[in-house]
Amino acid sequence: MSELPGDLLFTQEHEWLRREDDGTVTVGITDHAQSALGDLVYIELPETGQDVDDGGEMAVVESVKAASDVYAPMSGTVAAINDALADDPELINSDPYGDGWIVRIRPAGSIDESALMSPDAYQQFIDKLDD
Repeated sequence: MSELPGDLLFTQEHEWLRREDDGTVTVGITDHAQSALGDLVYIELPETGQDVDDGGEMAVVESVKAASDVYAPMSGTVAAINDALADDPELINSDPYGDGWIVRIRPAGSIDESALMSPDAYQQFIDKLDD
């Protein structure tokens, strides 16, 4: 397992969040999730401007093994999508915390951080899953 970036928060559904200076939140899937899925071959992205609900489906990633939903970690509006993933979904495999980001959301309100995990807490969470 690679080192988890310290500036991220994590969900139990294996999404990560990074607060940006402009008030948006960048979201992607974790290294653990992309590793479990295997080589990604397709991603279905939401539309820019689309409203998303906390815990609701917002994207779908498909690999040679399976398809998996990506859930919105907060309610808000999709401010940007990572267009590069349409032609190169493998960016999620090669750089899940960098170039493999999926969407940027402008939160509708405050983020309930009590439902999110720090990097250490997420590491403990996935360690328990792997036992």
